[in-house]
Parts: sequence; structure tokens; C-alpha cells
Amino acid sequence: QVQLVESGGGLVQAGGSLRLSCAASVRAFSSYAMGWFRQAPGKEREFVAGISWTGGSTYYADSVKGRFTISRDNAKDTVYLQMNSLKPEDTAIYYCAADSTGTLAMRTMRGFRGSWGQGTQVTVSS
Repeated sequence: QVQLVESGGGLVQAGGSLRLSCAASVRAFSSYAMGWFRQAPGKEREFVAGISWTGGSTYYADSVKGRFTISRDNAKDTVYLQMNSLKPEDTAIYYCAADSTGTLAMRTMRGFRGSWGQGTQVTVSS
């Protein structure tokens, strides 16, 4: 059982930055690939970024490449999402996810059976 708690969301103006954190309560955090998803009102949940067990591989949705950076600290059982140059279309609830099988299911949005956090709201004003 993986428990995930996100924090760091809030209201920011377009062009600003936010850093989301996700603290995991789980044995062997380093055995889990981690990811961030988001869901805007009226839209389906979408993949944002993923990171491998060791942090050696990272993946991003095209819409956030060059603006968002995912990282992890296995000593602190925490994954981060640094979001720069925020746009109003980035407004959504952001969810942390953990998957012991790797990042593929998260990246493809197929067959994901991992764990979700409760989400944190990010609002970008124009």
C-alpha cells in the first residue's frame, strides 16, 4: 500500500513558477517509478511527467517539455515537479502517482494499476 500526499499547489500569475512535492509513505520508495498527472475541469486526466526508479530517466508530455522538471529524492521518499513559465492552460488538479512496474503504464495511460495521491490544485491566472 502506497500513500501519497501532494503539496505546493496554489494560485500564480501566468509566467510564474510553482514547485509541487509528493511525499510517499511506503517501504522501498526507490522501487517505484513516480509520475505526475493533471485533470482540468471537464477534461480527462492526462500524463504530465514521469521518472524512473533511480531518477536516471524522465519523461514529459509535449505540452510541458522545456517548462516542467520532475525529480526525486529517494532519501526523503519524495518526488517533485518544478513548474516554470506557467500558462492559464496549466490550471488543473495535479496528482502524484506511483507504480512498481515502471513508467510505461503512466506514460501510455494504459493499464495503470498503481497508486494516486489526493491531488493539489494549481490555478494560473492570465
